[in-house]
Amino acid sequence: MGAYLIKGGARLLGEVDVAGSKNAALAIMSAVVLAEGTTILHNVPNVSDTKTKAKLLEVFGAKVQWVEGSLIIDCTHLHDGEADEEMVRSIRTSFYLLGPLVSRIGFVTLPAPGGCKIGARPVDLHVKGLRALGADLDLSDGRYTVRANQLVGTEIYLDVPSAGATQHLMATATLAKGITVIQNAAVEPEVTALADFLNRMGAKVEGAGTSTISIQGVSRLEACGYTIPTDRLQAGTYLLAGAITGGDVTVRGIIPENQAAVINKLREIGADVAEGPDWLRVKSDGGLKGVRIKTMPYPGFPTDMQQPMAALLTVCEGMSVVEETIYESRIGHVQELNRMGASILQEGRTTIITGSSKLKGASVTASDLRAGAALVLAGLVAEGETVVKNIHFIDRGYDNLEGTLVSLGGDIKRISSQEKRTKVGDTVH
Repeated sequence: MGAYLIKGGARLLGEVDVAGSKNAALAIMSAVVLAEGTTILHNVPNVSDTKTKAKLLEVFGAKVQWVEGSLIIDCTHLHDGEADEEMVRSIRTSFYLLGPLVSRIGFVTLPAPGGCKIGARPVDLHVKGLRALGADLDLSDGRYTVRANQLVGTEIYLDVPSAGATQHLMATATLAKGITVIQNAAVEPEVTALADFLNRMGAKVEGAGTSTISIQGVSRLEACGYTIPTDRLQAGTYLLAGAITGGDVTVRGIIPENQAAVINKLREIGADVAEGPDWLRVKSDGGLKGVRIKTMPYPGFPTDMQQPMAALLTVCEGMSVVEETIYESRIGHVQELNRMGASILQEGRTTIITGSSKLKGASVTASDLRAGAALVLAGLVAEGETVVKNIHFIDRGYDNLEGTLVSLGGDIKRISSQEKRTKVGDTVH
């Protein structure tokens, strides 16, 4: 596996055009199977998760072709398939295919899902919703088997506003007979993007972006073209990178209101934030101060930004407190940041950061996608060289992270596993 070699100390300066949203793309790639014919998705991020999802679609009979950032998917002839367990476990959203596939072909089997190990992410909300729609679902030997002749609309209440469950059930209900109402639905922008895509295919989805979504089932959907919106989490990471390096970074092609929680905290710590209709600019010359953060479902502070934000807070004056309310195990960054000289104490789901640390380069290991992003941010500001290992996690969600940071003046490069053994405290045996 490769690694990143980062030489810290450079101020990041310039503009960034953000790639397509990984989370939106994965949800939409699950929904393409609802329609016969060829769907063309533009601005699909070139990350390992979307590549894996494309291979999974092929298992079920889809014909997939990548052409210059666009994904052409022909779902005319679908069938049940033997999906590789390792492939399915590598991405969480493999599970989102169950409902749409059973809506189209009536029978499907799929291994239980996986993804980053950041805490319990049960699929009980998905299972309850599919059964409420009339699916016969069974779990045996780690594989789900789902059957349905005709799904029927119903009322579904989600115990928590899960974005994944909302997306999965909303897509599935488009071909159910009658009306489905999802109560306590998630309101993330990625949910709204999926609803927009479904409606372009001929679905009748109303209320996406609110806590109540209504879906009037239709008999068939038509393939269409759609452009994946930009990734708000990649955008947020680059804004934090500008702040942590005392730089001046502008992120373009985004919806600023989707970044409200992040930019409000950036302003609170003392960064200078300007915004336009489709851009945000963050400037900092130091003197940042600590804050309190509590992760919440959208529009609250996103759990996916918690770890990168923690890296920034290590160099802010005073104490910061970060409370993670969504994933109890999203703490893999703490020990690694402390190896770089940070002063962080973990108490349950609460991270206490004593800031103004002078970070120093070290050999550190990413434990998940966003922890990896946090370590990269720390490496950008650390004294000396930092090696970030396990960057296959980072590749799951960031499209050419190193290229983007280099374009802003960062000193980061991808190195091989053999090279990393001779860097920053690693010993060759």
